[in-house]
Amino acid sequence: MYNFDAADAVKKCSEWLKKWFDENGKGCRAVIGISGGKDSSVAAALCCHALGKERVLGVMMPDGEQADIDYSIDLCKCLDIENITVNIHEAMNGVYSALNGKLEILPQTRFNLPARIRMSVLYAVSQSKNGRVINTCNLSEDWVGYSTRYGDAAGDVSPLSHFTVAEVKAMGRELGLPEKFIEKPPIDGLCGKTDEDNLGFTYETLDKYIREGIEPDEQIKNKIDTMHEKNLFKLSFMPCYDYFKEKSSS
Repeated sequence: MYNFDAADAVKKCSEWLKKWFDENGKGCRAVIGISGGKDSSVAAALCCHALGKERVLGVMMPDGEQADIDYSIDLCKCLDIENITVNIHEAMNGVYSALNGKLEILPQTRFNLPARIRMSVLYAVSQSKNGRVINTCNLSEDWVGYSTRYGDAAGDVSPLSHFTVAEVKAMGRELGLPEKFIEKPPIDGLCGKTDEDNLGFTYETLDKYIREGIEPDEQIKNKIDTMHEKNLFKLSFMPCYDYFKEKSSS
């Protein structure tokens, strides 16, 4: 198995974050959506490590009643960071009400809308509190497109995008986070399934394929490869037609 130095990763990522803020938002705060899961927990802990807890603002965004909101509350207490709660339920209902009768709202639309509303909330908070929005995606999720474009895939800076799930967990332990935040099963928030249930394979299988080239069985490998290829657009800038560049080269 390849060797991952979590202590070195935490040190260098923290230094990188501090430098990024010095250059792109000196004195600004890190604004981060808190779910209480591994990604938001580790990202928040990294920001505290890099900037100091007084420059980290956690935002909890339940959609009505949220069964696992205690994880988010406990994380903010654990890190001793300022936090606010913005319930997005009325905003969700407002959009659905505005769309009612105009088109059929598909299940995938209902799945992605909360993430996009939450990102709008984060930017509203960030702009009002002199902040920069922290993206919390990791490499494993990005690899197979398990994120919502302009939702949780958005942000101003992304400290974890090149770390796999296993590496993120190792960094969380290095940062001293309680195990319950590191091993909290990520749930989609709609049907109650875990991410791995929805994907059809484990993150351990995916991580080994990404980092070590250990191929899973053919069916799973094909599924991972197909998801990766279909979702690469999420990691790219929006395509822009450059009429003048085309004209000059013709």
